[in-house]
Amino acid sequence: MNRVKLLSLQVLVMIVFLAIWHVVTTTSLFGDIKTTQFFFSTPADVLARTWKQLTGADIYWHLGITLTETVLAFVIGSAAGIFFGFAFARNALLAAVFDPYIKAANALPRVVLAPIFALWFGLGIWSKVALGFTLVFFIVFFNVYQGVREVSPTVLANARMLGMNERQLFRHVYWPSALTWMFSSLHTSVGFALVGAVVGEYLGSSAGLGYKIHEAESVFDVTGVFSGMLILAIFVILIDSIVTLVENRLLVWRPGQSSTTTT
Repeated sequence: MNRVKLLSLQVLVMIVFLAIWHVVTTTSLFGDIKTTQFFFSTPADVLARTWKQLTGADIYWHLGITLTETVLAFVIGSAAGIFFGFAFARNALLAAVFDPYIKAANALPRVVLAPIFALWFGLGIWSKVALGFTLVFFIVFFNVYQGVREVSPTVLANARMLGMNERQLFRHVYWPSALTWMFSSLHTSVGFALVGAVVGEYLGSSAGLGYKIHEAESVFDVTGVFSGMLILAIFVILIDSIVTLVENRLLVWRPGQSSTTTT
């Protein structure tokens, strides 16, 4: 699809959504206007509050805190997921022994873990990083594990027949296979790292975007809540765009074509 046409359709969806929101909150079609605005505010008020916050300096300090927590959770969680994913995929006994514990840990509700992390690490950034880590780690771990396990037995047999050692197998067979799976979860991992940071801030902190949303909610400031959510959405779109640029640059590489000569 043409990029301009796609962008136009995306903008059209946003316009329709805002128009419906405006009608719902400024007319009596769905009940008393004051009651409706108390629960949903209005698009004009939310946009005005968002503009006011974005033109001030305070919101960027909170965004910086959230971004720091997101990056740390993503980097640490991804590194651990890659390491343990390869280790478990290459050692069948290790994978079999820890399989029930990995599944049990992955099934734990992350919201339940947030108060425990706050108790262990305090209300600073590390409790949010720990929560984001638990979300990122399992996504990367299972993708790397599956990517290594999905290596074709025929390719492995041919590589070993050509005399490749374990180091060469890792570089030329296992790593390229896992890399495809890792890239497929890149956007999800970054998003979940951000979710972990914001949820942790919402449940207990003194700074960050989640804290700002919770602060507005505690005084029934619906406009402030929706404004915080809008800023979070803009923040997510920017991060996703950066991840897409990085991913496209990394996926540009393709194995070079070897020249063939006829004798």
